[in-house]
Amino acid sequence: MHPIRMTETRLLAIQEQLSAREPIFHRPEHGATRADFEAMTTTDFWEVGASGAMYSKDYVFDVLEERRSNAQQEPWNARDFYCQEVATQTYLLTYTLLQGTRLTRRATLWKRLDDTWKILYHQGTVVNF
Repeated sequence: MHPIRMTETRLLAIQEQLSAREPIFHRPEHGATRADFEAMTTTDFWEVGASGAMYSKDYVFDVLEERRSNAQQEPWNARDFYCQEVATQTYLLTYTLLQGTRLTRRATLWKRLDDTWKILYHQGTVVNF
């Protein structure tokens, strides 16, 4: 069993803003096009997938464009959010994502730039029981 982490009170408003954007790239209200995804990320964004493979920004966006034509079949449930400040205007948001029967732990590194949230890094890790 994992310890329950509680976000500091001073970060709850930030956690609320960021959790409303997760899972990243899968919230149509924040955009669904390559241009939208570009606007959400820093120039040096990268990702580590559930397999452990490292993915460049271009690769991630290519996959998202390919998937866009296939509507999401099962509802996704993001929960257990935890927000931690790691540097000035930079926050680590972790959470659990249930996609049908697939459970993953997610981590997104967010940076506030000019009143806009930008994604620096994202990782998903499959939870095996």
